[in-house]
Amino acid sequence: MKILLVEDDRDLCNTVKLQLERAGYETDVCYQGQDALFYANQYPYDVIVLDRMLPQVDGLTILQGLRRKQIATPVIITTALDGVNDRIDGLDAGADDYLVKPYAVGELLARIRAVTRRPGNFHAGAEKCFADIRLDADRRELSGPGGTVRLSKRETALMEYLIRGAGQILPREIILTYIWGVDAEVEDGNLDNYIYFLRRRLRSVGASAQIVTIHGTGYQLKERQT
Repeated sequence: MKILLVEDDRDLCNTVKLQLERAGYETDVCYQGQDALFYANQYPYDVIVLDRMLPQVDGLTILQGLRRKQIATPVIITTALDGVNDRIDGLDAGADDYLVKPYAVGELLARIRAVTRRPGNFHAGAEKCFADIRLDADRRELSGPGGTVRLSKRETALMEYLIRGAGQILPREIILTYIWGVDAEVEDGNLDNYIYFLRRRLRSVGASAQIVTIHGTGYQLKERQT
């Protein structure tokens, strides 16, 4: 499961990040609202832990922007404001939960588990579906009308990313960073090879879903029109 942690207190942010990673969550961090907007729009996170009081762009403005763009990632607002009206404002803006500072990391972990258990939330361990395909990331199996095939670990990660961003044009550089990591030295052609492999897998299971090349930009997973 991948979490975006947005917190301008760097010491607190680094402490929470360490605890989240010890609990098994891959965690990206942002200290400013503008960076959070970029990350949340570009990468598919399972949960966003969002501080309300941020420099430049406050947390509620970020949250409202995400919801306007139909980004339904569960969001937990964290803040020192503990009035009833403050909680109402956060929930009305689209937050899934509201956690008052100072908080115990154990409580944050419990709330993360709670919001990802809710129906309709898209999280690690669940089957990912689009059109007539179903991806079981744990088993590394891709299923369609024509059967089921096994995927490699990298194929699974890439297929999961494409399903999460289905219908969107996903830039090559964003895909490379998400799948291989920021500091990885990977040839650009490696991505093309894995796209080729996944296209073969989709055909082998009789899927209507297809990976379309957007020349000069990246790729898009969409349903083939009959």
